[in-house]
Amino acid sequence: MKKIAMIVGLAASLGFNHAEAADWNWKGDIRYRYQSDLTEFPTVTGEHSRDRHRSRVRLGVTPWINEELSGGIQLSTGSATETTSRNQTFSGQFLANSVYLNEYFIDYHPVAYGLDSQINFILGKRAVASTLIVINDLVWDSDLTFEGATIQYGKDADGKEKEGVSAVAGYYLLQEFSGVQTVLTTPPAGQEKNAILLVGQTAYTGEFSNLNYKVGAGYYNYSNFGYQIPATNSPAPNYTGKDFNIIELFGTLDGQVTELLPWKLSAQYAFNTANHTTNSNIDDAKRNSYLIEAKIGDAKQVGQWSVNADYVRIERDALTILTDSDRNMGTATNLAGFKFAGNYHLTQNLMLGLTWFQFNTIDDKATVTDESAPTRRIIMADAVVKF
Repeated sequence: MKKIAMIVGLAASLGFNHAEAADWNWKGDIRYRYQSDLTEFPTVTGEHSRDRHRSRVRLGVTPWINEELSGGIQLSTGSATETTSRNQTFSGQFLANSVYLNEYFIDYHPVAYGLDSQINFILGKRAVASTLIVINDLVWDSDLTFEGATIQYGKDADGKEKEGVSAVAGYYLLQEFSGVQTVLTTPPAGQEKNAILLVGQTAYTGEFSNLNYKVGAGYYNYSNFGYQIPATNSPAPNYTGKDFNIIELFGTLDGQVTELLPWKLSAQYAFNTANHTTNSNIDDAKRNSYLIEAKIGDAKQVGQWSVNADYVRIERDALTILTDSDRNMGTATNLAGFKFAGNYHLTQNLMLGLTWFQFNTIDDKATVTDESAPTRRIIMADAVVKF
């Protein structure tokens, strides 16, 4: 906490001493959630329902320093080991909650040489939706923040894609090998030991006949992921004898039912190109995943609403644990099922939401009795304030 206080104090003092950093752009959100986890067969988990009250709090600032330079710092609730969630469960017996440094980045977007801020050079740790081209949470959980270096073309300083072509290239550190920590398996002699993620994406955003669309593709190459990610992380990985070189194809199509009621269709397909030939624990028949979503409404204004429905299928060796953490009670892969959600904008900056998950583990019923393969259901009721 002393380090965080020092960082915030330093940022404030820098802003006070440099008048050009006038646009601070403070923003934050507070989410209160009631969550109930259900299964069909109580004997499997020992209890039919786990009921929790949870919170997520984020507060950040993204100062616009000059026309070529901006940055950002964000504090958040969360956990020192939970990778894909910034939630905290109410169980602290009146103790104060932990706060972490969730984002910190420099964004240099030159205007010289005709670039006109079309390119962003980003160094540091930034939220996935602002870093990459993200359609939905098939491949990446929405709470992830990426650490490393990013080059963006066709994105604005907030990370939103502009019309036309956009592209992203990224180099991200997953685990730095210090030479003293325990690793999952020993790397080959002479091989680079740091675990990294290399990303390349491109997309095109356009419109025709009063419809807007986006199509694109991404490639995600994990290096040394199998023996470097600590088993103490949550969810705990075990990727010995595996590799992930994932190709993603994605697209959206949206329009208007009425002037105030939009609709949107989105789809993602991701395939792991790493195979059994060089990775003994990969099943070549279990490397596909996809997500299809239909949505009506956007709930941007007071009194407006939105509803959406997803179908998701992720085979065992298609993706890593960095996909959405809510489906199937935290089981990231080897699952199939539905998600239904609705939101209502109750009053200015206050959103109410209700989400229903219904998922099965794909392999369960092929290997064990039906009673040991329950349908896992989750209910989430949210109240979110943004400011």
